[in-house]
Order: sequence, then C-alpha cells, then structure tokens
Amino acid sequence: MDISYPQEAEAFRQRVREFLKVNLPPDWVGTGALEKSQVMEFTNSWRRTLFENNLLALSWPKEYGGAGLSPLEQVVLSEEFAKAGVPFGGTNDQFGIQMIGNTLIEWGTDEQKRRFLPRILSGEDRWCQGYSEPNAGSDLANVGTKAELDGDLWVINGQKIWTSAGHLANWIFILARTDAHAEKHKGISFLLVPMDQPGIEVRPIRMMSGESEFNEVFFTDATTERKNIVGQPGDGWAVAMTLLGYERGEAAATLPIRFRIEFDRLLNLAKETGASEDFLIRQRLAWCYGKVEIMRYLGLRTLTGFLNGKRPGPESSISKLYWSEYHKVVTELAVDILGARALLPTGRAPSTSFRTDDPGAPNSSMSWVMTFLNSRAGTIYAGTSQIQRNILAEMVLGLPKEPRAVSA
Repeated sequence: MDISYPQEAEAFRQRVREFLKVNLPPDWVGTGALEKSQVMEFTNSWRRTLFENNLLALSWPKEYGGAGLSPLEQVVLSEEFAKAGVPFGGTNDQFGIQMIGNTLIEWGTDEQKRRFLPRILSGEDRWCQGYSEPNAGSDLANVGTKAELDGDLWVINGQKIWTSAGHLANWIFILARTDAHAEKHKGISFLLVPMDQPGIEVRPIRMMSGESEFNEVFFTDATTERKNIVGQPGDGWAVAMTLLGYERGEAAATLPIRFRIEFDRLLNLAKETGASEDFLIRQRLAWCYGKVEIMRYLGLRTLTGFLNGKRPGPESSISKLYWSEYHKVVTELAVDILGARALLPTGRAPSTSFRTDDPGAPNSSMSWVMTFLNSRAGTIYAGTSQIQRNILAEMVLGLPKEPRAVSA
C-alpha cells in the first residue's frame, strides 16, 4: 500500500515550511517554551497571521473565503504546524470553522453564509456549541431547552452544560425544542444565538484538573432573530448530525498527528526517568505505538473518503471511540512512569488540559498529570464511548437495535 502524498501536496508542504520560516523567530521551538500567560497572546497574534495568509479554512470554497484546497492539504498543514509547535487557529475555531462553518456551507441560506462565514474567519464571531443538557447528554434527542416564535424573534428558555470555551464565545449554536407535540427527534430546531445579551448567563465549571474550560449556559427569555434558524423548524436533528460528522470526520485525519507527538514525548519521559529499562513498561509503550499507528491509518482512510467527495457519516464514530479510549491508557502509562512524582506534580502546566503541551515545553510531571486527569472526560464529551459503540453497531454494521425500556 502506497501512503505517500502526491506531488501537489508536497509542493504545498514546502509552501507551509516557507511560511513558518518567514513568520516565526529563528530561535522558535514551540509555544511550550512560552510562559503560560503568553500563550493566549501569541495564539491571538498567530491567528491574525493565518487569517491574513488565507490559512485558516483551507478546504472551504474560495467563494466563502476559504482557500479551496482539499482535505489532504489540511492534513499537511496540521503535520507541519504540529512539528513547529504552533496552533492551527484560535481557541474557538474548532467550533467556528470546522463545525458551524462547514455546516452553514451545506445547510445555510445565502444570507446566513454572507453574514456569518466572513465573521467566523475574521474572528469577529467566536462560536461555542450548545448541545448537552443535564438530562440530555448521551440521549441528545431529549433536549428540554425550548424556543418559541414570537413575531420575528425566537424566545429561548433552558440550560446547556459542558459548553467548551463558552466563556470566550459571543455566539452559540444550539439545539432547542420548537414543537412540544412532535416526536423527540422531529421537534428539534437548530438555532444561532448571540451571547452578548441579558438573557444569557455563562457559569464556569471547575474541573478536576483545576481548569475551567467547560461551562454551564442558562437561557432566560434570550432571543435570536427568526432568520437565525439553520434549515427548517424540525430539521435540527439532521443539521446536528451533519455538524457532528464534520467534528469527528476532520479530527480523524488530524488528531493522529498530535497523538504521535504526544507519544514521542512519553517515550522521552520513559528514557529520562529510566523507566524504559523495565520490560513491562517497554511492552506498554509498544502497545501505545501500535495504537497510534493504527489511528494514523484510520485517519488516512477517512481522508480518502473526503478526497472522493464522501460526506462524514456515522462511521466517523470509529475515530472518536478509538482516540478517547486510547488516551485513557496512554496517560495512565505516563502516571505509572512518573511513579511517586505524580502525587505531587511540579513544573509547567499545559496550555490546555486536553493534551500535553506543544513542542518546546519541559517534559514536566504537571503536564502529564493534568492531561491524565482530563483524559477520562474524553470518553464522555462529544458522545460517550457507549453511544459511539451503539452508533457503529446499529448504523454501520446493521446489527439489531439495543432494546429500549418499555414504560408500564
């Protein structure tokens, strides 16, 4: 099997390397070498540079401000940026560019595309996701947040939870129940809601790691314009599944790059501490290496589908299930390698709890322990592992549906 990249992709790689050479200091080793307080400042400045050079939304069509390139160039960009230790964009760009941006290109009206897409790229609009609720996590169709039409406004009441980067956003896309009498999946609509209004309150959730990257969002007679609905009333479930496909599908091709760099850091940690002399540790490291390589090939398979024009579907759950379960194991191994030092971690904390820090950071016990504490959440957010298995069994493999409880 030939997994080499075509000539056009390698030519783009050279372009990216030249861009990095021109726009980074000669002594640059990665954001990990910055003080944690400086990381956000650099990220914001770097994002402006990416915007000015049309490197934020490579696969968006040119008519919407993208570069009109293929997902393969996106992978090449991710590879080179990961090696250089620079961000792929801003904190909220996963929600803005990868998720709602792609969804609007597919589902949005011409007016919505003209209004929102340029502001997503410029960074004027920073998005977050309002899906989960206290009683609607894995069972997303059980959403209770209500939206009622009052003239030209949707009036929204309810609560969302686990809203990543919600404290940094000024727009939120939500699922809300707009028809209380329709079946669960059919009474939901997909709304775009401004957050800078009195009817919305954002409350940070302090995580076990000490960070507050998740939030609760409360809606009390909050409003959004009638035209800020994506699709028609009742189309919310279909729109939401499209968005989740983009979230999981693109990640399948790019996340393996980050996980390989993280594994290399773990390998260095094992050598630095002498743990690599233990044959059981070496065996576990070999297992992790094999899993990372499998993840890379799964990503290439997903990428092949993209290149052939295949829209992300339920099979994208393979990637989510795979990486989240893997990350629990690899961070457990890191804690075992650290031994007693994991009980009182020291050193620089990571710039985000979702993974160990970027190149240039010290291989500190604090970095690994913080990532370990958050890795458990990876099997819950964006769909639990149990739900991913159900999706794959029922919608990909065609197995019988799981028996549903019958009320008396």
